[in-house]
Amino acid sequence: QVQLVESGGGLVQAGGSLRLSCAASGSIFSINAMGWYRQAPGKQRELVATITSGGRINYADSVKGRFTISRDNAKNTVYLQMNSLKPEDTAVYYCNAIVRVGAGLPFVSWGQGTQITISS
Repeated sequence: QVQLVESGGGLVQAGGSLRLSCAASGSIFSINAMGWYRQAPGKQRELVATITSGGRINYADSVKGRFTISRDNAKNTVYLQMNSLKPEDTAVYYCNAIVRVGAGLPFVSWGQGTQITISS
């Protein structure tokens, strides 16, 4: 079993900052990519940012220059620093990881989600 636990969500005014954390725990052999996705009301879940174990990073165009993803491989933790937040960033943010348990095939694990609300 693998669990991803997110923290750091909340309510902030436009222009403010928040930092999300997501820690993976359980019988983890290795973690390949980790990332953040978000889902606004009435919309599909979309990619925000991903980072591989080697440090290769990908951002959605809508967050480039404002959000920074990072990870601590020793702690199996991924972070998302969000600056210059906009009302359109309001969504539930989900942590995601591609995990291997033992010698098995990698699979995708999701966190429970954390609400981010940006007031104008």
